[in-house]
Amino acid sequence: MDKTIRTHFDKIRSEDPQAQNKAYYALIEKTDKPVDWAYEVWDELFADLKHKDNHVRAISSQVLANLAKSDPQEKMLKDFSQLLDVTKDEKFVTARHCLQSLWKVGVAGKKQQKVYMEGLEKRFKECVKEKNASLIRYDILVSMKNVYNEVKDETIKEKALASIETEKDLKYQKKYKTVWKE
Repeated sequence: MDKTIRTHFDKIRSEDPQAQNKAYYALIEKTDKPVDWAYEVWDELFADLKHKDNHVRAISSQVLANLAKSDPQEKMLKDFSQLLDVTKDEKFVTARHCLQSLWKVGVAGKKQQKVYMEGLEKRFKECVKEKNASLIRYDILVSMKNVYNEVKDETIKEKALASIETEKDLKYQKKYKTVWKE
């Protein structure tokens, strides 16, 4: 990893919001394609999922989702649950940022897709009693749709539509179905 990238990782913990945002955008751009330095920051990013600053937690979760494609050792298979935990963050905006980036794990490979789908199906069921359940469910379905659009696996669509059918409120059921209209 070069010094510039290392500096960006250090700046995501900055107390200066502009420096933090600049580092975030640079890291998302750098991790948009596979990189060979993922494991140099892997444990550090997972530790930052519990950082006191919710911006650090959000950035770390998003960068980790982007790094799923740079994981030949398939560490994400055992670490995914920690990433999924961020979707329950005390700061809803942090939870949403994480949730909206998880689809990148689902397209990293078949094994990753399986762990991702199991995690999101479980999350869809368990979030029903949470304050923002309808938004969480909507984001989950959009995430699944993103994966489906990339990998064209019909079982993803079937599982998403089956999840929608479990929604008791017809208003939300109708809203969720809009995600899957062709």
